Amino acid sequence: MSSRQLPLTSLVIVIQCLNQVKPNASKRGSAIGIRVSTPAADVVAFTDVAPIPRLGFLPVNAYLVQAEQPLLVDSGLPTSRPDFLQTLWSQIEPADLRWIYLTHPDRDHTGSLMEILEAAPAARLITTFLGLGILSLEYQIGLDRIFLLNPGQSLDLGDRGVTAFRPPVYDSPATTGFYDLRTGTCFTSDCFGSPVASVDQAGVDDVSELPADDLLAGQLLWATIDSPWVTSLDRTAFRASLEPLRQLDPSVVLCTHLPPAHAATTQLLDTLGTAPDGNPFVGPDQAALEKLLAELEPRVPEPSSSVISV
Repeated sequence: MSSRQLPLTSLVIVIQCLNQVKPNASKRGSAIGIRVSTPAADVVAFTDVAPIPRLGFLPVNAYLVQAEQPLLVDSGLPTSRPDFLQTLWSQIEPADLRWIYLTHPDRDHTGSLMEILEAAPAARLITTFLGLGILSLEYQIGLDRIFLLNPGQSLDLGDRGVTAFRPPVYDSPATTGFYDLRTGTCFTSDCFGSPVASVDQAGVDDVSELPADDLLAGQLLWATIDSPWVTSLDRTAFRASLEPLRQLDPSVVLCTHLPPAHAATTQLLDTLGTAPDGNPFVGPDQAALEKLLAELEPRVPEPSSSVISV
């Protein structure tokens, strides 16, 4: 997988990467199932996978922080809603959930949001004012269920605090991540994401298990797709913006679209620091789409020469 080959993919890549919306979503569950793991202290991960034609697979992670006041980070894909809910409630009773931290209101983060809010009456939704505004275009959520948390502000979960921050790159202006002050785990939303080559790679326990060259190419591609503005930034200013996270040096980085990264902050930031030097992503045009559709049409088998027509 090279950085030169990756942009030569179909329009479906862009649609699935950025929106995670699939045809007949209401009739489809996860084709792979939700993988449950423990990537960090007091954290349960729920890993789904979105197939991307001609490119590979995109991990889609949600997380449950097992604090005194339990907190769910995002709510999975809409196409996997039944599987996600069943898996989530196998790990926590709905009545015990206290917080839902929405890193941003894209569809691959809000897949089961309303069902969880309905099932967990004590849970409040953490978002920003802008995030709330975007959500209100589609959902009706009582303001008594909302908790607005801006970058730099902290929330007490009983046995620990979490502090919100804005990740270095993002695809929504409503995006925030947060840092667990007790364990040193950092949740970065889409930042540092990458497609991977197989379903098995999407579920590895650490990014060190991925081929280094593929990870580098995938992360740079993802940065230019998910945050296209990154290639127009001042290089020096952008790299300076990475320093707060570098100084924080989290023990574990948990991203929506990447396997867990343990003791890898320097590696992740060094890769991201080169993103402004990359080529802007240009998606396929109509001619490429028509070529793709033609390739997807089922082939009619040639009639056998042994068949005699009468």
